[in-house]
Amino acid sequence: MAMQRKTNVRLPPEVNRILYVRNLPYKITAEEMYDIFGKYGAIRQIRVGNTPETRGTAFVVYEDIFDAKNACDHLSGFNVCNRYLVVLYYQSNKAFKKVDTDKKA
Repeated sequence: MAMQRKTNVRLPPEVNRILYVRNLPYKITAEEMYDIFGKYGAIRQIRVGNTPETRGTAFVVYEDIFDAKNACDHLSGFNVCNRYLVVLYYQSNKAFKKVDTDKKA
């Protein structure tokens, strides 16, 4: 991992430290999320959705962008309680557009 950081690796622009996770089991806890995502690096914060609109989703914030990329690469499609995780890089502009379209409907 240290080798990647020393060389000037160019990451795609959408890569960032915040991952948006969908298709989680509704009963998953933050501790279980730390067990799954903590294997890929130091985590700053995990926010698991707990309202009817956000159940089954979470945000995972890593300390390091390379750890976030590694987790995204390895955990997208990972099976948790017979559900396959969808792990994406958080993009604020897309999240707000979805909220705006929901309000208009």
